[in-house]
Amino acid sequence: MLNMDFSKKVVVRTTEEEWVPSPAGGVLRKPLAREEAERGHATSVVRYEPGASFKRHEHPLGEEILVLEGVFSDETGDYPAGTYLRNPPGSGHAPFSKEGCTILVKLHQFDERDQSTVRIDTCNTPWLPGIGGLEVMPLHEFEHEHVALVKWPAKEIFQPHRHFGGEEIFVLSGEFCDEHGRYPAGTWIRSPHMSQHHPFVDEETIIWVKTGHLPIEAH
Repeated sequence: MLNMDFSKKVVVRTTEEEWVPSPAGGVLRKPLAREEAERGHATSVVRYEPGASFKRHEHPLGEEILVLEGVFSDETGDYPAGTYLRNPPGSGHAPFSKEGCTILVKLHQFDERDQSTVRIDTCNTPWLPGIGGLEVMPLHEFEHEHVALVKWPAKEIFQPHRHFGGEEIFVLSGEFCDEHGRYPAGTWIRSPHMSQHHPFVDEETIIWVKTGHLPIEAH
């Protein structure tokens, strides 16, 4: 069990964490949250060395991936940095990387009714206007769960707000800030149901953000 108490805020600066070997040769991980060693709920940063592969496996409750560097591949195609993927509950694949890649991956966290297969090239998808100076790129939604990229212009200050169903952030570039701290690129933040903050940035910053998906019964 790692960071499975959803009533607590978690901050992991992944660039400061050590890589841990996985069962597949050439595939390394930085675990962020994990229910069991190779089963159940898991959130990790995963690195495939060039030519590395993982044997075919199933996703009983789905898999969500954001390709951070390199090119991630499976039998359905090649997905370069910036690709967002969702493989629905009951799917399976045999992933590999010819040139190597780094991905953010979330396993076993979907509602079993969320059966969408998603493939989005975020490098070639237009940004939409958001609140204030923010730009938003919606990636997926299902009931209360919303996933998006958000681009913050330099010096932007957002209104104080609460997160019904929690919030999860991965900082892709720049530095995300709030009254609790400063979070450079590579930081993973998970904030519980009804947590509150007042975020801002000093420099242009892009974050991956998911809201509304964490348990509310923890409170």
